[in-house]
Amino acid sequence: MSDTVTIRLAKENMKFSAAHFTIFSASERERLHGHNFRVEVDIDARMLGNGMCFDYGIYKDRVVALCRELNEWTILPTRSMHLRIEEDGAHVFASFDGTRIPFLRSDVLLLPIENATLEEFAAWFLARLGEDRAVLHEHRIDAIEVRVFSGPGQSAGRRARFD
Repeated sequence: MSDTVTIRLAKENMKFSAAHFTIFSASERERLHGHNFRVEVDIDARMLGNGMCFDYGIYKDRVVALCRELNEWTILPTRSMHLRIEEDGAHVFASFDGTRIPFLRSDVLLLPIENATLEEFAAWFLARLGEDRAVLHEHRIDAIEVRVFSGPGQSAGRRARFD
C-alpha cells in the first residue's frame, strides 16, 4: 500500500473576481473583461503513520488568503514583453501597440506575471504556496498542483515537485 496520498482542496471560498485582458501578440489583445475565478489545489504528501498526512486546514486558509489578494482588482502583468506599465500618482497607464490605456491606481494590481492568463495565475498561486520549503518538508509534501478556472469547463493547471 502506498505511503502517499493526494489531498484535493476545492472549497467554495477559494475564488476571486478580477478584470484582465489576455495579450496574444504585439498587436492583438482581448478587451478588458472580468471573471469569477475558482481555484483548486492538489497536494501530494506522505502519510505520518497516524492515519493522516498533515493539517491541510493550513493550506485551505493560505489559498483563501491568496484569493483575497487578487479579489476585485484589474490585474495587469508587469513582465509582459508587449505591455509597458507607467505609474503616475493616482493613475496607471498600460501602453499596448501604440495605445495608452488609463486606469485608476486604486483599481489596479500589478502582478509579476507575463500575461493575465489562467496559466500564469496558476503559476503565481503555485509559487506562493511553495515559498516556504522548510514547511513543505515538515509536512512531507512532495508535489503541489494548482488549477485555476475562469468558468465551468475552462481551467489551467501548474504542478511542481518538492522532493
